[in-house]
Amino acid sequence: MGLERILDCAPVKLLLRVVINAFALWLAATLVSGINLTEEIPLIVLVALIFGLVNIFIRPLVKLLSLPLTIITLGLFALVINTAMLGLTAALTENLQIDGFWSAFLGALIISVVSAILNGVLSDDD
Repeated sequence: MGLERILDCAPVKLLLRVVINAFALWLAATLVSGINLTEEIPLIVLVALIFGLVNIFIRPLVKLLSLPLTIITLGLFALVINTAMLGLTAALTENLQIDGFWSAFLGALIISVVSAILNGVLSDDD
């Protein structure tokens, strides 16, 4: 079984996305002084799962409701939505604390960039 075939398996894709989210969250917490993330790897993975669930279930509704603002701001409001999703994740778990809007904003920006790069590298969709 080749590596491409293994990476194409749905459970493996899900696991890779959780690992990417966990790494991105850890990196954001490392780079932004106002973000505190637990140091225990299983709990970081748990935070990544919660973050993924927030992005799967809540983010689409928020994006739809804020579509006029996103259009008016030429897409920049999407950064505020990402910030809110990170803040919501922090509110749902005690393993992630964020000290204010700007810390959340910078963290969301880092997470978005890291996730986009890693998902792009691991994606075989041309």
